[in-house]
Amino acid sequence: MRFENQVAVVTGAGRGIGHAIAVRLASEGARVAAVSRSETAQRTADEINASRADAAKAYAVDVSDHTAVRQTSAKILEDFGRIDVLVNNAGVTRDGLSMRMSMDDWDTVMNTNLKGAFSFAQAVMRSMIKQRSGRIINITSIAGLTGNAGQANYAASKAGLIGLTKTLARELASRGITVNAVAPGFIVTDMTDVLSDQVKEAVLSKVPLGKFGEGEDIAAAVAFLAAPEAKYITGQVLTVDGGMVM
Repeated sequence: MRFENQVAVVTGAGRGIGHAIAVRLASEGARVAAVSRSETAQRTADEINASRADAAKAYAVDVSDHTAVRQTSAKILEDFGRIDVLVNNAGVTRDGLSMRMSMDDWDTVMNTNLKGAFSFAQAVMRSMIKQRSGRIINITSIAGLTGNAGQANYAASKAGLIGLTKTLARELASRGITVNAVAPGFIVTDMTDVLSDQVKEAVLSKVPLGKFGEGEDIAAAVAFLAAPEAKYITGQVLTVDGGMVM
């Protein structure tokens, strides 16, 4: 129960990786604020509460809306009394070749993936500073490390998350707050299920471990970085990709 008496905020918690992270942190004692743009986070909260009564609460907010994020963060603090862990996992894709990419698709991805993470971090850091403790973990992607054809907006947003991670780590270290990132490789989620078998086979051929990852693999990495054992780790990117970019 490494997170007993702690409160974790997980964005994009309604499905996939975010769901796995929320459930994992709750299984180790955390109370969880499950955040999603729609009502899907309620299912995650219900699943957690089925095991531990009143251990989770769902919040519907579009993380690209800076004002709404601030309001939601204030509500979470009011409901739970503190925030110990923030996991910025919310993300979207709007793929297309750069030559044809619309500014709407560019802005949608950047505002959700990067601006949303900054907004939530800014909203919770003051309370963490007062506590002189906290963990901020940003879910980036190997696309932010290597780039990916057809994903200029997504790769740029995820690369930006790495820069944000390192900057916040420097700014907040003296206050006892660590800031790290996890970079998933190809993880089986609703987002990747829509890809063709041909694309999946091409990706799999580049994975030395010979298989795709699962949401629980990312959740385990997040739990490690959020735990007391990782108190001397900050500003780092932990790649969980089966060896794709080693």
